[in-house]
Amino acid sequence: MPITKSAKKALRQNIRRRERNLQRKTELKSVIKQYKKLIVAGEKERAKEYLSQVYKKLDKAAKVNLIKKNKAARLKSRLSKLLNR
Repeated sequence: MPITKSAKKALRQNIRRRERNLQRKTELKSVIKQYKKLIVAGEKERAKEYLSQVYKKLDKAAKVNLIKKNKAARLKSRLSKLLNR
């Protein structure tokens, strides 16, 4: 357990940030999963519309350093490939 005042504050901040990051990560994963379900179901038009939401979530996650920029770019590329198959 932290002893100093600054260490206690750092712990509080870490807990808050962890919760926020976990929430953002689960939202990102659920959006991607929903997009993949649309592709598998054969609903290409709805998936095409939904792709912009996926891009938005990926870009935001990369912006706040939840994931690296290159990972976001790689996922965007792979997800858009799924639509063209």
